[in-house]
Amino acid sequence: MASQELLIAFNQEFTHTFGGATLWRGLDGSYLAQNGQTVRDRINLLYTDTPFSLEENADELRAYMAKLRQAVLEAIKEETVLVVALPVYHAE
Repeated sequence: MASQELLIAFNQEFTHTFGGATLWRGLDGSYLAQNGQTVRDRINLLYTDTPFSLEENADELRAYMAKLRQAVLEAIKEETVLVVALPVYHAE
């Protein structure tokens, strides 16, 4: 599976699971490769909000994120994949 197809699949997954998703394509980034070289990289950022508390559902969320990360590693050839869940509080 190509990385663009994977982004589309995850975008659909997050939309149906959490009610929506946002994808930022083509961000500039860099990383230190395993061979010690600095590599410039184009980064796509996909994020979603959850309708539930991260703290109260930590075990389920951790398992879900591990499955997402494994799916990415199996689908595309990347040295590393970052899957993160962070609490962000919105003021109304």
